[in-house]
Amino acid sequence: MPDSAPSFELLPGAADSPVILHVPHSAREIPAGVRAGIVLDDAALERELDHITDAHTAELAEAAASLAARTPWRFVNRLSRLVVDPERFPDEREEMLAVGMGAVYTRTTHGAVLRPADTDPGPLIERYFGPYALAMTRAVAGRLAATGRAVVVDVHSYPSAALPYELHGEGPRPPVCLGTDAFHTPPGLAQLARGAFAACGPTGLDSPFSGAYVPLEYYGREARVSALMVEIRRDAYMAEPGGPAGPGLTRLAAALAALVDGVSA
Repeated sequence: MPDSAPSFELLPGAADSPVILHVPHSAREIPAGVRAGIVLDDAALERELDHITDAHTAELAEAAASLAARTPWRFVNRLSRLVVDPERFPDEREEMLAVGMGAVYTRTTHGAVLRPADTDPGPLIERYFGPYALAMTRAVAGRLAATGRAVVVDVHSYPSAALPYELHGEGPRPPVCLGTDAFHTPPGLAQLARGAFAACGPTGLDSPFSGAYVPLEYYGREARVSALMVEIRRDAYMAEPGGPAGPGLTRLAAALAALVDGVSA
């Protein structure tokens, strides 16, 4: 993939929709210049992409958007999280630095070397992380200006069995995990999500993953920005790891659309 290709895309929804479906980890694409800094051979890199990519989540968000009564906006990362992870803190606040998986990963899901430990993350942060964060901030600002509120719904997936990199992988792994934030996730939002996904199996909170993405400009200070992370266990909709989607994707898209409709009402 050329280095000049767009790294993200904002897909417009209804003018009066407050919802942004955020899809940060669905892509496998890595620009050639970034690939040069990754030490894995091609076969090992493909295996790592199978494990680390939230496969088919962009398709899930697209299907949900088409089903929703009021079309949500979608912000989709078109590059792999192995380029940069736009949802990490870009500094020492990020707990995943402990396993070499801050905003710029130096280790794989299984602890192998991905990039040399002395890799300077600065150029990748400047080239990819910064513009992504700015664009997402502007997307949220647009919803605030248009509707008086913004609701960021992160669309993720996670493996049925814990991978070595997980810091909190010992807890429950329900078909649908809802990640919440103490400031940005009002109880009613999580309750709406539980109801919307009820037909997809048990829904849990903050295990194995917790938190919800909010652009740093608004994080912890703007209550009009709500956020919820939707983590779907991969065996509920696809063949693991990195395989094709199955019929579960249709059911999950309908559930996500129901959540969008509930939030938009």
